[in-house]
Amino acid sequence: MSTKEYIKNFIKDPNIASVTPTSKQGVKEVCSKMSFENRVVIIEYGPATGVFTNYLLEQMSSDSVIITIELNENFVDYLKNNVQDERIHIHHASAERVHDIMEGYGEQADYILSGIPFTLMNNEVRRNIVKQTHSVLKQGGKFLPYQTFFQRDGHLKDHLHEHFSSVQDRYVFRNIPPMRVYEAIK
Repeated sequence: MSTKEYIKNFIKDPNIASVTPTSKQGVKEVCSKMSFENRVVIIEYGPATGVFTNYLLEQMSSDSVIITIELNENFVDYLKNNVQDERIHIHHASAERVHDIMEGYGEQADYILSGIPFTLMNNEVRRNIVKQTHSVLKQGGKFLPYQTFFQRDGHLKDHLHEHFSSVQDRYVFRNIPPMRVYEAIK
């Protein structure tokens, strides 16, 4: 998908967090908290055009799995048409449905990545997504949301502290816009 098409989706869809996809450096920074030595189950909220998805597919083993949950129908169609790999399972849904979706797989996730804009959600939706995220992670699993850098603690960090035993955040400036990256460990 061209940058022009990505921007068209950004303008039409208030649920898209950034005007551009995450940079290669941003992807590497977020994924540096993951290990790909063994089989992993990864959930990705809001994969958009698949910049993280493609990076993950390059890194993970042949028996690993990525379960994507994307609300934007144009991005779902794009992924289905452009990311051909038997390890990816694409769902057109809200992250609020992660628990229901994971019941169909019969296992828990090692990692959950998220680029969805918690800033644009109401408190109830934020709390629900964080709670369900915690419930589908394995013990020791990590939730790795990345957000635009201006996000206040009340948008996400405070909710993470309610459910996760360890929560850290850092800023990544080698991305447009700069990102605030969280690591929440179950």
